[in-house]
Amino acid sequence: MSEYLSDRVQKVKPSATLAVTAKANELKSQGIQIVPMGSGEPDFDTPENIQQAGIDAIKNGQTRYTAVDGTPELKKAIQEKFKRENGLDYSNTEVMVSSGGKQVFYNLCQAVLGKGDEVIIPSPYWVSYPDMVILADAKPVIVETGLEQNFKITPKQLENSINTNTKLFVMNSPSNPTGAVYTKNELQALANVLKKHPHVLIITDDIYEHIRWGNDDFINIIMADSSIKDRAIILNGVSKGYAMTGWRIGYSAGPEAIIKAMKKIQGQSTSNPCSIAQAAALEALNGDQSIIGTMVNAFEERHEYIVNSLNAIDGVECPRSQGAFYSFPRVDGLIKRLGLKDDVEFSTYCLEKLNIALVPGSAFGAPGYVRFSFATSMDNIKQAVERLGSV
Repeated sequence: MSEYLSDRVQKVKPSATLAVTAKANELKSQGIQIVPMGSGEPDFDTPENIQQAGIDAIKNGQTRYTAVDGTPELKKAIQEKFKRENGLDYSNTEVMVSSGGKQVFYNLCQAVLGKGDEVIIPSPYWVSYPDMVILADAKPVIVETGLEQNFKITPKQLENSINTNTKLFVMNSPSNPTGAVYTKNELQALANVLKKHPHVLIITDDIYEHIRWGNDDFINIIMADSSIKDRAIILNGVSKGYAMTGWRIGYSAGPEAIIKAMKKIQGQSTSNPCSIAQAAALEALNGDQSIIGTMVNAFEERHEYIVNSLNAIDGVECPRSQGAFYSFPRVDGLIKRLGLKDDVEFSTYCLEKLNIALVPGSAFGAPGYVRFSFATSMDNIKQAVERLGSV
């Protein structure tokens, strides 16, 4: 039946992270106990006040269509969030709500990219960036970073990657899959490069904004240099910081013309995000924020354990993360020791022989690495490390 499929869909790959989760669930259904280290979602319940807001929305009849770009109340809360937490002012027409952060990026690609356009994506990258670019008939330009440079693109690399076809530069800090966080000085240096190339748009994916440790406050590239604000788009949402992955609420802010174009795309695809989830997201942004600190403390403790434990295994080199809930160790030494071909075969070995669900680094543009998600219990983490250390 492949002759009926479009060239577009045949160019893209299924999500590797979702594929790992599906395979792990299939094995679980057969009675096999899998240690889940692949899923990128907090293992905490959505806070009760947020749950109750969703329940109240149902009981109060908030079950109908909303405006395509979100309810006025939620949009106002998003504006206030940006001003309160990021020192950034956006008008009502410069923000919109979508069905998750993934839709934000998809909307943007469809709104601004076309044939011949290029998008600079530092690797390791979130798995869906390149394929969404391809779905918009544009070309992803992958810039390799690595453990030696803390998984961060340098100003020189950025400068060397920009040409007349470059349309968009993608940033993600804290990063999925590495947990790397850019400093203010690093962001300013990248902004200085971008200011020389006014035809390049910027998107900063801040979905892990609240999940970080250390003494530094969160900062993105627009906060570091406000002069690029008129061609930069922020992607954010409630999924990670409020344990609301299944509620599917993301939001964006940026130049009015681009947000308007993204709204048009959304209006002809999904229309408005779920009205009930929007009511819950309103409570998330305006209500009790203590869930964030509770989760971050747990993630930091797990991070310390997993980094120290993985580095004790022969053939594994695990750098420290600064945020998100992932460790991204280099495992090529272990792969060689086990006589395996690559990180994909290694991940299959871990799933089928050790019953550990991991995502291969190749899915993130980084062969020889694997992603451990520590958004799971300490018991699961200890089991995974013990099983891996036994080989």
